[in-house]
Amino acid sequence: MWDERYANEEYAYGTEPNTFFKNVIAQQSLGGSILLPAEGEGRNAVYAAKTGLEVSAFDISIEGKNKAMKLAEKEMVRINYEVGEFFNLSLVNKEYDAAALIFAHFPPQIASKYHHKIADLIKPGGLMIIEGFSVGHLALRKLNPEVGGPGHIDMLYSEETIQRDFPNFEIIQLEEAHVELNEGNFHNGMSKVIRFIGKKIG
Repeated sequence: MWDERYANEEYAYGTEPNTFFKNVIAQQSLGGSILLPAEGEGRNAVYAAKTGLEVSAFDISIEGKNKAMKLAEKEMVRINYEVGEFFNLSLVNKEYDAAALIFAHFPPQIASKYHHKIADLIKPGGLMIIEGFSVGHLALRKLNPEVGGPGHIDMLYSEETIQRDFPNFEIIQLEEAHVELNEGNFHNGMSKVIRFIGKKIG
């Protein structure tokens, strides 16, 4: 599915960074290294690199990586982007000052496992940043399929699942919010999201 979606010349979710992600980078004065799982076509990775962050990203789609590297070249920045199953990649052997899951929705059988591993890779005092569709988004998706997002409730975020999967983080922000998305062809319209900023304890 993802290779098919990313194979087109047009960027599925646009080339501009996610607004929440962009604002957190500025507000938290992020520096150092950042990990971006399920990064797709690279809009957030390239933006992070433009701010001076050292970016590592991964996805299961080679077409996503190809588009990301093309965007990075256009914007004259460097990103490290790997393709494959998370636990088989070399980037799991590093530590990061931050990680961000931006509409990164994993199948339920691996979601908590991935979340726990990502949390382990963040240095003490580092930040975990999340914006993803909430369980409350399903009703909006039924009204307007163009808003995008998974159609299965067990792939969506809630405040409870965030607290369960990231227990070793001091909560800076955790809320469910209504947002009007305008991200390429596949995130358009009123949506319900979970937003989380956590600082790793210890």
